[in-house]
Amino acid sequence: MSGADPEMESGPGLERVERPHGEPDCSEVVSRLYNFLDGDLTEERREKILRHLDECHPCLKAFGFEKELRQLIASRCKDHVPESLRQRIAASIEQERSLGAEHTQGASQEELD
Repeated sequence: MSGADPEMESGPGLERVERPHGEPDCSEVVSRLYNFLDGDLTEERREKILRHLDECHPCLKAFGFEKELRQLIASRCKDHVPESLRQRIAASIEQERSLGAEHTQGASQEELD
């Protein structure tokens, strides 16, 4: 056993694995998989989870499953927006930009007067 003050973990299908203090255990890694996949973790936390995944086959398997599931959902669950709706949205955005530009120009002119 290595490291001072190790933390032990276990669970269904998991061996009792010794983790150095400060390193994530399986429950933390699994609970943060979505954050990891979304890129919502600090670089330090991502590195700790990657180290854990390198050493823990059950967590790596769970990670692979979640990643594949997300890719499948992303590829199959795309809404198709009618072209007429896209054009109306683009026209509305352009109209708002024009009104905003006119308002900004009008305010600038008032400041000069």
